Amino acid sequence: MTHRAAIVSALVVLALLVGGRWALGREPVETILVETGPGMPATPSTSAPPDKPRTPSPSASARTTPPPKAPKPPKGGPIVTRELTGSRKVALTFDDGPHPTWTPKVLDLLRSKGVKATFCLVGTEVHQYPALVARIVREGHTLCNHTWHHELDLGTKPEAEIRANLEATNREIRRAVPGAKIKFFRHPGGMWTAAAIKVSRELGMTPLGWDVDPLDWKKPSPEAIRTRVINQARPGSIVLLHDGGGDRAATLSACPAIVGELKRKYGIVLLR
Repeated sequence: MTHRAAIVSALVVLALLVGGRWALGREPVETILVETGPGMPATPSTSAPPDKPRTPSPSASARTTPPPKAPKPPKGGPIVTRELTGSRKVALTFDDGPHPTWTPKVLDLLRSKGVKATFCLVGTEVHQYPALVARIVREGHTLCNHTWHHELDLGTKPEAEIRANLEATNREIRRAVPGAKIKFFRHPGGMWTAAAIKVSRELGMTPLGWDVDPLDWKKPSPEAIRTRVINQARPGSIVLLHDGGGDRAATLSACPAIVGELKRKYGIVLLR
């Protein structure tokens, strides 16, 4: 029995060896490729070639990184105001009047110096002091619309509201001086918008900026106002000053020297 068992065991071992060699001679079993996801280890394939690097198609690229859009032009057109006279001579402008105290004194000074200026008028002040508007026109100065009540944010309003404001101011000026020519519009604070530019032009007024601003509305000393104007001025400058909106004693005190020096260096012209 022991001898027979040994023979059987030998046959089993021989069969296993032959079967293993036969199995080792076969082609490898085809593996199934599984796409790896986040956190999954990559398993190299033994039968399929490695994938080529994926290049996003133009359409896919467009979806992930859209091309930048061209900026839209401002509604109503570009913001362009007149800030120079167009010649070597400079121009004087006075804002926020007419004022019962300071406007007559500024007019007296200008007349004594033989100089003309542009007065940017506030509608509510025109309503109270129409005789001063009549004097401004009578003495040959130019008129400018400066809104009904010095609304700093007017340009941000709808166009219909801007138009109504400017038309009301013009009507009040022409009530004081029938047929008065109002050639310019100056937005309070220089806070221009495309809508304000558009509407003022549609009403026949040139948007009027400035080139020199001594910040006299902050009430610095007369010498500071004079120095700032003279230092900032250049050929063709438009100078911003104030005859209304508060106590303008410092501005009035600075004006004789300002007018004298500007007249000597550049000449002073009336905006038309």
